[in-house]
Amino acid sequence: MRIVVSGLGFMGATHAGVWSRMAGVELYGVISRDPHKNLSVGNLGRDAVALDFTTLKAFHSLADVLGDENVDAVDLCTPTDQHAMEATASLQAGKHVLVEKPLALTGALADQVIGQAERSGRVLMAAQVLRFMPAYVRAKELMGQLGRVRSATFRRRCAAPAWSQWLTDVKRSGGGAFDLLIHDVDYARWLFGNPQGARASGAVDEARGIDTLAAELHYDGFSVGISGGWYLTGEYPFSMEFTILCDGGVLDYSSVSGALTLFPAGGANEAIVLPEADPFHQELAHFRDCVKSGMPSSICPPQESADAVRIMESLIKSRGCDPR
Repeated sequence: MRIVVSGLGFMGATHAGVWSRMAGVELYGVISRDPHKNLSVGNLGRDAVALDFTTLKAFHSLADVLGDENVDAVDLCTPTDQHAMEATASLQAGKHVLVEKPLALTGALADQVIGQAERSGRVLMAAQVLRFMPAYVRAKELMGQLGRVRSATFRRRCAAPAWSQWLTDVKRSGGGAFDLLIHDVDYARWLFGNPQGARASGAVDEARGIDTLAAELHYDGFSVGISGGWYLTGEYPFSMEFTILCDGGVLDYSSVSGALTLFPAGGANEAIVLPEADPFHQELAHFRDCVKSGMPSSICPPQESADAVRIMESLIKSRGCDPR
């Protein structure tokens, strides 16, 4: 499979590093404003990997890529407001598409992309990486052994990204709460399906770098809390965590410690051993395998990615201070 990465920001460079080392894949080229450069890519505390992009084919636009018959697939790591348009054009040109989360800014746009994928007969997948992250995957597996779910809470927050111009433009990114919490909404969708109802509150002050949301998703017999966002412009560190309460025990995870712990009902706590797997490698390898087989993703079905966008839309509307 020959693939081209569009966008060489943090996530695009991360993906390019993974593709460059993956069996069965040729990182054929890149699209960037300055593709002839060396980048050092580091992610989630892992050692940096030096990548020399001067050995790759440099494309000036997506149109140039779509006209190249050697290209099998594109990996779109561009600003969110470009996802739907670029994914649709790529699918129309007969390319398989991996698009960085979220699939689109709105559920309606996401549905349009999915419709094009169905008409084109090409693989479409949104890069919802929590579905490949060891602690989150293992928690989903363990939940099946712990009986009835009573509640779940997910939290994700960081400082507003002063390093990015497009992320802080709410019309391009959807805003801090949308961009961050789509991860946790998608994970809740994976675990529990679509909620029966939802509500949210929060605060937005773009000048100060504040964009927060506290949401409650309603399911049959329990609720799911999701909260976080941007906590001012400055040094506030990134973190993510979850707590899932079941009749048989509590699952607790924090990115600060990196530990997933099971607190069984009436027993001693147990540190869950997690595989040393790179979630980005797992995610991209799954997309590669889907392209090879010609089968849609069983882990990240695009319709579920569209559902997550719609849920986030409803939460932002419920919050009542949508700057869009």
